[in-house]
Amino acid sequence: MIEQEVSPTNRLRRIDITARPASRFPVPISDGYSVYSALLGVLEAVDADVSGHIHDSSLGSLHSSGLRGVFGDSDRAYHKSLLPDEAYHLTLGVVDPADIEIFQALVNALVLEGDRIDLSHGKLHVEQFESANTTQGELLDEVGSMDDPTIEMSFETATCIEEAGEITTMFPHRWAVFSSLLGKWNRSAPEELELDLGREAVEANVIEKPDARTYDTHSVLVNRVENDDGETRNLFRQGFTADCTYEFKDASESVENAVTALGLFAEYSGVGSAVARGCGQVSTEVKD
Repeated sequence: MIEQEVSPTNRLRRIDITARPASRFPVPISDGYSVYSALLGVLEAVDADVSGHIHDSSLGSLHSSGLRGVFGDSDRAYHKSLLPDEAYHLTLGVVDPADIEIFQALVNALVLEGDRIDLSHGKLHVEQFESANTTQGELLDEVGSMDDPTIEMSFETATCIEEAGEITTMFPHRWAVFSSLLGKWNRSAPEELELDLGREAVEANVIEKPDARTYDTHSVLVNRVENDDGETRNLFRQGFTADCTYEFKDASESVENAVTALGLFAEYSGVGSAVARGCGQVSTEVKD
């Protein structure tokens, strides 16, 4: 199912891709960086201006989950294998005001003008391509009708939230998560829809309940940079995965609405840093 309606420039978009390799081949254990590079290559072939915008955007406009599925072992160090009898899922999100250009370029690249993602050691063929879209205003309207909601968030890929310098939090703390989302929301929303949400209100009125059985920590490759001497250096980020429920205690309606809208927004923006390179993929369910 491919949706290509004409929408205002402030629409948020999420793209869910199912793809399968024709043969077994290796990908890095931290595959988000290589998938991001492959997507930029695909976009470059269709629209160099859009590809350059993603590179240059201060919003990190493209959120990519990296590949999710069942992997095999690999003989290559620090690699895993894609298996031809398995399907792999890739979620892309766009919150930048230029999202229509990016979305249409991805449609053209992955569906209309080709159906594959070329990685270093093989190709993924797109089998299914679905999209969803909304606006920040629609999210606020949706949560405005809820009474005492509970937010269930699954942090599916390493979530790397920088709190001080390059130090990241390793736990789905309520303020770390929702302050990260707040920044992304306010940088992409129309001025009249920006949220005013303070740390004290979140810490006093929101309770996080992580599922200890799902909690894990990770160190993932997010970039490669060249030193002054010409040597390539790998850059890593540390983060967590977990299922976590957020509930409210004595919260005002405005706090409930803002936090719940941010939870839903996370599916489009990702949480934390390096979201274009496979980090911060989240699925959210709100129970009223």
